[in-house]
Order: sequence, then C-alpha cells, then structure tokens
Amino acid sequence: MMDDELPETVKKCLDILEENVEILANLEFDLDSENEDELTPNMELHQLYDMTEDVSESVKLKRAESNLKRRQVEDSF
Repeated sequence: MMDDELPETVKKCLDILEENVEILANLEFDLDSENEDELTPNMELHQLYDMTEDVSESVKLKRAESNLKRRQVEDSF
C-alpha cells in the first residue's frame, strides 16, 4: 500500500466503523425499548403523562449516549 492510499483507507475504515456503531446502538435502543413497553392497566391520566415524559427523557439520554460513544470512537482514530 502506498502512503497516499493510507488516508483514504483510514477514512473507509472509519466510515464502516461509524455505520456499525450506529447499527449496534440502534439495536441496543430497540431491545431496551421492548423491555419498557409493558402497560399497566387502569392508570390515571397524570400517571400516563408522567410516563410519557420519562420515556421521552430516556430516549434523549440514550441517543446522547450513543452519539457520545460514536464521537469517542471517531476521536480515537
């Protein structure tokens, strides 16, 4: 491999790694979401509202964690 081909090869490897990290993060998110999909019968409206807020915050945190992991992987190269 010639020296001028190295940056292009590294970029291709980073692209593949980024794609796989994103796929794995999405799989982890989907698995976690399945575990959270249990319904409790006879909930009050305020309980449903609170649950909705909790789920929304959880999703935001998981996405932020995923983005942080992806950036850490990119920075390590």
